[in-house]
Amino acid sequence: MTDPIRTRREGGILEVTIDRPKANAIDLKTSRIMGEVFRDFRDDPELRVAIVTAAGEKFFCAGWDLKAAAAGDAVDGDYGIGGFGGMQELRDLNKPIIAAINGICCGGGFEIALSTDLILAAEHATFALPEIRSGTVADAASIKLPKRIPYHIAMDMLLTGRWLDAQEGHRWGFVNEILPADKLMERAWELARLLESGPPLVYAAIKEIVRDAEGKDFPTAMNKITKRQYRTVDILYSSEDQLEGARAFAEKRDPLWKGR
Repeated sequence: MTDPIRTRREGGILEVTIDRPKANAIDLKTSRIMGEVFRDFRDDPELRVAIVTAAGEKFFCAGWDLKAAAAGDAVDGDYGIGGFGGMQELRDLNKPIIAAINGICCGGGFEIALSTDLILAAEHATFALPEIRSGTVADAASIKLPKRIPYHIAMDMLLTGRWLDAQEGHRWGFVNEILPADKLMERAWELARLLESGPPLVYAAIKEIVRDAEGKDFPTAMNKITKRQYRTVDILYSSEDQLEGARAFAEKRDPLWKGR
């Protein structure tokens, strides 16, 4: 048997591949491994950006492994640090993550995709939340999806479990780009290299602000920024990189980001 999660590291980029034939479904053990992988990614100062994808051409991830559930995995069992899929409840995950969706992306697999920052999809990719048909709730998607796309489209997906193709996902705004299948990973790595070259402290501040401000009104969130009450903003405003950005602009050169 192969490892259910494979990783590849190149410079400041980490590629994470789900590899659990046939559907890349996730059981408790796999979820715990993913949590450890993304925790280590978060805590490694040399890593700047991650790509999450899956093996094969048919499935990105079918979500919760119902066969494992039938064999005894509890739906409310120990998913490990970061919750289901390792990232959606991982605290302070303030680095960019790209999802490269190479096929069917449903249930918990779609929730994993929604936990990333950018979603690239192969032309044949499809998306759904079929939990309603198995008598359970798509918990994370019920929280996130109505905030990401029009309410009535989100409720349509949640209440009916219907499937969307990549083109419709792009139309509603949760898919950033659609690629031919053989160009998907090439584009994911191109985008990852672009992000790798960017300012990590600024990325961290953006992610913390966006995450926290989602439940706040505008004046409250702005007040937290201006008073440096976000940890990442406080670090950024006192950093070498903050000065480097201003110097590079004044000197008409590319900045050299150090992450400190």
